[in-house]
Amino acid sequence: MTNFVKELEWRGMLHDAMPGTEEHLLEGMQSAYVGIDPTADSLHIGHLVGVMMLRHFQLAGHKPYALIGGATGMIGDPSGKSAERNLLDEETLRHNQNALKAQLARFLDFSGDEANAAVLVNNYDWMKNFSFLEFIRDVGKHITVNYMMSKDSVKKRLTAEAKEGMSFTEFTYQMVQGYDFLHLYREHNCTLQMGGSDQWGNITTGTELIRRIAGGKGYALTCPLITKADGTKFGKTEGGNVWLDAERTSPYKFYQYWLNTSDEDADKYIKIFTLLGQQEIEELAKQHAEAPHLRLLQKRLADEVTVMVHSQEDLDNAVRASEILFGKSTALDLKGLNEKTFLEIFEGVPQAELSKSELTDGLDMIGALAAKTNFLGSNGEARRELKQNSISVNKEKVKEDFLITKDDLINDKFVLLQRGKKNYFVLVLK
Repeated sequence: MTNFVKELEWRGMLHDAMPGTEEHLLEGMQSAYVGIDPTADSLHIGHLVGVMMLRHFQLAGHKPYALIGGATGMIGDPSGKSAERNLLDEETLRHNQNALKAQLARFLDFSGDEANAAVLVNNYDWMKNFSFLEFIRDVGKHITVNYMMSKDSVKKRLTAEAKEGMSFTEFTYQMVQGYDFLHLYREHNCTLQMGGSDQWGNITTGTELIRRIAGGKGYALTCPLITKADGTKFGKTEGGNVWLDAERTSPYKFYQYWLNTSDEDADKYIKIFTLLGQQEIEELAKQHAEAPHLRLLQKRLADEVTVMVHSQEDLDNAVRASEILFGKSTALDLKGLNEKTFLEIFEGVPQAELSKSELTDGLDMIGALAAKTNFLGSNGEARRELKQNSISVNKEKVKEDFLITKDDLINDKFVLLQRGKKNYFVLVLK
């Protein structure tokens, strides 16, 4: 056993813990769970903090439970959410659950060989047969409305600022979540629930139910809500969430998200989102401070998280793709890109469409740069730039006598033109 609470502390992942939690975990192997919303068939990086807590919990010798909130996901959580969630049918719920388990398996060991093997559960399985009368008789009578109203998550929704108010459905959320804790305590001897700091009220409702109904002792532990130094929301880009599913967010864009973090954020994130040890991180931070322009923290962070979520091959491809835009690369590197990654790298770069028939006898450079594309303002400007050796085709310098042919096509479709270091233009041949 290792000290899980101390591990979270130095990593900046501990916001609050119920008194006695650390001592309880040092008594021997314990079980804890984190709830995960199943409204999509992929996790996004906002889920990663909770997942990493479970990962460290298992590494410390304890047994982690990942709870898919099939029931609670249907009714909405008042903790900072302004809109209620959509009702999922069971088929969608099961599909999402299977997809999430596959992603979680990259972080947690679900194999049945070890006593502390991870377990996936879904609260829909025990809530679906509960009648309303049974619930209010067997559970509801043990918690007062006064107790429920005292929670910050409820208070915020009942203030004058929240004009839409709070439905009874949302109000009961903490009871349903609290019952999950009671159920896992009874059925799996699960004594700890973990989550974000905004979940403290819901978690402690669970400990209260365990005390009042089962006569037992449950514990609560929360992590801070992750923020970005510039005030923008962590895990969001202009395109929306940063997903773990490669089809939703490509490994290249995933890698770029971490690579582009600020120094302040990288220093914080590398402790939270990687398994690197304290001594190694401190040494890396020291090297980064001595040469911040090398962005050592960001590069190591992006490397570690991309491999953990995707694979070494995906990381290698993402690094190669990044070097195409920002470093030295060749036509061979470009031709190694798939169409999706190529378009992502050169997203927003001006384009012109031409017919492939233009390449039959070879497309001359004046036509490619000006006459047929308007990449440059005039034929004269095109000639000047060519004479100054500032024009490249697929990252290789060319002269005025160069002809673009089908052999130059990337993915049988694209040609990359470049003036100087930063001015790109994409020819799309159809």
